[in-house]
Amino acid sequence: MTPAPEEATGNQSSWDTLLPDLPKGPLCRYRRKASFNWKQMAVFLDGEGIIQLKNRIFSALESDPLFAHHPGEDLCREKYQELTFLRCKRLFEYDFLTLQEVVENPLKILCLVNCLGMYDWSPSLQYLLHCGVFAGPILSASKRFADFLKQIYKMEVFGCFALTELSHGTNTKGIRTTATFDPSTQEFIIHTPDFEAAKFWVGNMGKHATHAVVYAQLYTPDGQCHGLHSFIVQIRDTKSLLPVPGVMVGDIGMKLGQNGLDNGFAMFHNVRIPKENILNIAGDVTPEGKYLSSVKDVKEHFRAALGSLSTGRIFIMAASITNLKLALSIAIRFSAARCQFGPTDDEEIPVLEYQMQQWRLLPYLAAAYALDYFCKSLLENFVEFYAGVLTKQRSQRQVDLGREIHALCAAGKPLISWTAQQAVQECREACGGHGYLAMNRLGEIRNDNDPNCTYEGDNNVLLQQTSNYLMSWMNCIRDKAPFESPSGTINVLQDYHHILGWKFTANSVEDCMDSSVPLAAYKWLVCYLLQESDLKLSKERQSGRSDFEAKNNCQVYYCRSLAIAFIEQTVLQRYHDYTHDPSIPSTLQPVLKKLSALYGLWSLSKYLAVLYQGGYASGEQPGKFIQNAILELCYRLKDDAVALVDVFAPPDFILNSPIAKASGELYKNMWAEILQGNKTLNRPSWWAELCINKPVVGRLRSRL
Repeated sequence: MTPAPEEATGNQSSWDTLLPDLPKGPLCRYRRKASFNWKQMAVFLDGEGIIQLKNRIFSALESDPLFAHHPGEDLCREKYQELTFLRCKRLFEYDFLTLQEVVENPLKILCLVNCLGMYDWSPSLQYLLHCGVFAGPILSASKRFADFLKQIYKMEVFGCFALTELSHGTNTKGIRTTATFDPSTQEFIIHTPDFEAAKFWVGNMGKHATHAVVYAQLYTPDGQCHGLHSFIVQIRDTKSLLPVPGVMVGDIGMKLGQNGLDNGFAMFHNVRIPKENILNIAGDVTPEGKYLSSVKDVKEHFRAALGSLSTGRIFIMAASITNLKLALSIAIRFSAARCQFGPTDDEEIPVLEYQMQQWRLLPYLAAAYALDYFCKSLLENFVEFYAGVLTKQRSQRQVDLGREIHALCAAGKPLISWTAQQAVQECREACGGHGYLAMNRLGEIRNDNDPNCTYEGDNNVLLQQTSNYLMSWMNCIRDKAPFESPSGTINVLQDYHHILGWKFTANSVEDCMDSSVPLAAYKWLVCYLLQESDLKLSKERQSGRSDFEAKNNCQVYYCRSLAIAFIEQTVLQRYHDYTHDPSIPSTLQPVLKKLSALYGLWSLSKYLAVLYQGGYASGEQPGKFIQNAILELCYRLKDDAVALVDVFAPPDFILNSPIAKASGELYKNMWAEILQGNKTLNRPSWWAELCINKPVVGRLRSRL
C-alpha cells in the first residue's frame, strides 16, 4: 500500500470544503502550534472519497431523530435491543454503500462499519453480521445462491453466523453439531447431540435472525465424517419470527458491553434442509451421497471451510483501532484543555504539558497511526486473496497468500485488540475522575472493546497459529533453501543467520529518532526468538515429551513472544516504508516519521531484557538511548497531538463525550450535559425512607 500523493495536492479551499473549521476555544492554543495542517493530513490519509462517505454517514445520523442522544437516560436491555434493530433497519434505508462502490474501493466497507461503530457498536455490528459475516460465506459459494443473496441485501431475511458452541469456542475442530446426508430425500439433517453442542454466543441469533450459516460435521450415508462444513439453515419464520419446527432458539442474556446486540443460542432436533443449502466452498455431496472436494489436504480443507474468519479478524482489528482513536480523542483533548498545577501558585498549565501525561498517551497515538495503516494494507492483501477465491484459483501463490494472511490476522487481532484495551484504560485514568463518568464514554468504549480480545479466536490461542507458521520455515532456514511469501512478511528470515550476528549500533539519542533503529532491533529479535523457540521445542522433544506436550511447554517466553514480536516487526516495517516514501508531502512527512519512530521504540522497549539477554545490546547506553528517545519524541509530538487527533476524531455528535468536544470547553460542556439529565434535580422517590421512616437501631440484632 503506497502513498497517494494526488489526494494531498489539493489546496486549502478544497480541504475547507471537505472539512469545516473546528470551533474556537481552549484547544486553539495547541492547534496554532501544530507543525502541519490537520485537514491536509486527513485528505492525504483517507482521500476525498472516504471523507465524503464519512460526512454523509455522520450527517445522516445527526439529522435523524432515531439516532438522537438522550442524556441521563438509562435504557433497559429490551428497549436497547429494539432501538438497535430499528437503527440497523434504518441503515438499509440509507443504503450508504452500493456493491459497486465496495468493489471499487473495499476500504469503504471498513469505513462504513467504523463510522457506525463510532456512534454505537451495537447497530454497527448487527448490520455487519448480517451483510458481511452471514452474507460473506454465501457470496463465496456457488452462483445458486444469487436469489438468496438478493433477499439478504433487501433484509427479507435476517442472518447470523453460527460457528461456536456452548462447550467449544476457539477449538472449532471440536464442533459437535452434525449434518447427515439422506440420499432418499436429498436432504441434510442438522442435529444437536446434546445441550453442550448448542450453538452459542451467536450475534443476531438471540432475537432477530431468521436464518443462520451453521457449521456442522458433515456425515455421508456410509457413516464417514468429512469434517466441518457450513449450511444455510432457517431458524425462525420470516413472517412471525417464531422458531421453525425442530429449532429451539433464544437469547443468552446480559453481557459486559454491546447489550444492544442480541447474542443467542440454538439447538437443532433433526432439522431437514435441502441438499442445495450446503455452502460448497470446501466440498459437496453427490445425489448418491458420495463426498466430493477439490481440496485434498485436510488442513487446507479446514482453512477453506473457515476462510471467512480472516475477514472477521480484519474487521475486529479495524474496530479495535476505532476504539483506540475514540479513547485518544477524548483523553488528548481533555489533557490539552484541563489545567492543573504549574510552575508558580498563580499559574496552572494543561496536563498535556507534563512528561508523565505525554508518556502515558502519545505512544498510543503513534500506535493508532501505525496500526491503522497496517490494517488497511492487510485488507488490500486480503482483497487480492479473496479475488482468487472467487475466481477459483488453485495456484501455489494463492495457497501461500492464504497461509500468510491467516498468520498475519492470527497475530494482528491480538496485538491490536490488546493495544486498544490497554490504551482505553490508560485514557480513562488519564482523565481522572471525569474519565469515570459514564457520560464521557470511556467506560462504554472499554466494555465494547473488551470482546475484541476474545471473539473470532482467543488472543493467546491465535498467537500459536502465527508461531506455528513461523516455525514451519525452520527447515528451509537450516537447509539454506530459498523461500519467500507473497506479501514479503517472512522474507526477513532469508537473512536469518546473518541477522543473528547484528548488534545495536546507535551512538546517541538523536540516532534513535528514526524508526530504522527499532526496525533493525526487531529483525534481530524475531530471528533470535525463532532460534530460541526452535531450540526449546527440540529440547522438549529430546526429553521424551510428546509433540503435544512439547509444543505446550514452548508457549510462554518463547512462541508467544515470537508471534507478538513478529507482528510488531511487520507493522513497523510497513509503517516505516510508508512514512519514508519520498512521495509523501514534505509538510506531512516529518510528523509521520516521528510517529513511526515513537511507535517502534515504545513497542521495542518492553523487550530490553531480551535484547541484552541475547547479546544484541550491551552496556548501559542502548537502554538509556531508547528510553530517552521515547521521552524526547513524546515532547516533540506534544504540540502536534491535538491536530493529530483532529485528523481522525468524529464530529461532536458522534463522539458524544462532553470532555472531548472540539471546542475544548470541557467544563461548560460537562455542566450542560449534567443539567440535561431528566431527574438530575429531582428528589428521590424513596425520600420518605430517609426523612420519615427512621431505622430502629438494633431492632434486628439477635437476642440470643
